[in-house]
Amino acid sequence: MAKFPSLKLRLALLAYGLIWALGLPFVLFYLWRRGRKDPDYSRRIAERFGFYGTPKPGGVWVHAVSLGELRSAVPLIHALLGQGERVILTHFTPAGRRESTRVFADAIARGEVRVLWVPFELGFCYRNFFDAQAPKYGLVMEVEIWPRMIMAARAAGVPLFMCNAQYPSKSYARDGQTGLRAQIMQGFAGALVKSDVQAHRFASVGVQAIEVTGELRFDQPIPPALIAAGQAARPAREVVVIASAVEGEDEGYISAIKAVRAQRDVLFVYVPRAPERFDAVAEMLTAAGLRIARRSAVFDADLQGAVPETAEVLLGDSLGEMYFYLTMATRVVVGGGFTPKGAHNIIEPLALKKPVLVGPETFTIEYPFAEAQAAGVARSVPDFDALAQALVAPADPSAQAIDGFFAAHAGATPRTLAGIQRLLTKR
Repeated sequence: MAKFPSLKLRLALLAYGLIWALGLPFVLFYLWRRGRKDPDYSRRIAERFGFYGTPKPGGVWVHAVSLGELRSAVPLIHALLGQGERVILTHFTPAGRRESTRVFADAIARGEVRVLWVPFELGFCYRNFFDAQAPKYGLVMEVEIWPRMIMAARAAGVPLFMCNAQYPSKSYARDGQTGLRAQIMQGFAGALVKSDVQAHRFASVGVQAIEVTGELRFDQPIPPALIAAGQAARPAREVVVIASAVEGEDEGYISAIKAVRAQRDVLFVYVPRAPERFDAVAEMLTAAGLRIARRSAVFDADLQGAVPETAEVLLGDSLGEMYFYLTMATRVVVGGGFTPKGAHNIIEPLALKKPVLVGPETFTIEYPFAEAQAAGVARSVPDFDALAQALVAPADPSAQAIDGFFAAHAGATPRTLAGIQRLLTKR
């Protein structure tokens, strides 16, 4: 194995640092501009430079860049707290930060969890962070490869592990075994990965310490209040939930909705992934001639209310309530798969025994989609016409099949805790 970092990588890191230094004004402008729609983007800017007020060293650092990564981290964070650890939780997006503040409100009040912005990708920002927080070790959730974060953790002597990690097939093929992105992964102290296939991929690019731990999302808690509210709100007619719809998919989904409704009285629940898209999606649905109701208009803060019988689409314009929407569903379409960026998490609907449909791009959820498809509880369709045809046909998978699938894949949290200890012991 070549010496880490190689000369090529050191030169690339110098160029990367220069680009960040020169581009910092543009990053700040981006945050300011996003802050005009979502003020949280432009709040607590000092944290992004590594200034956090009173130092609180000695916790376990968990980095979950946004909402999806946080959801995979929740069961692990609860387990760490159960072991008596304190947790430093960092995010880049407000959606992730708001949700962690809600989920861990009691632990934050007790001083067991601290929620912060992750530093900018600049050396002095991370030096400030490590000086103030001095974490025991760090866990980077999912697929997040930030060169300065990795190198700064090495310089500070903080073991940094990939957690719940996967190396998507497209990225793996693009990077090759000698690409710079593949090389920078060697800077991690180790990886806790989702499957044997993922372990092979990471090992092939030089990651030295690897533990196969499974998918943490199988262990995420299901909020009973959201389930009860969803059951109370479920109408008598069939309900299809389109969950985590992303930009670029809306026109296709609208076409499918109209095609299905031309044959059957189905209520569609449409949940955009990004909150800043709520109003734009509402306008698109209305412009398409669909009668919509907005969750914010027909349900109160406690989710008391009802979908009007005249509504054809309920727009899910809220955050942190996905289980409420999913509980209403007969089946679920998970978004992202009709774009090149790939499909989003299918585990939440399967946890509620709802059969799942996704678009053709499943490389982002390679595990567990391949296993779910083999078990007959999830299916990929090639285009929106095929989606409409699938939604017109009766739902197929049984709750028993989904139970069996879940039983085969649960337990990643204890495996991850054990894997962390083994990786730390090997150092």
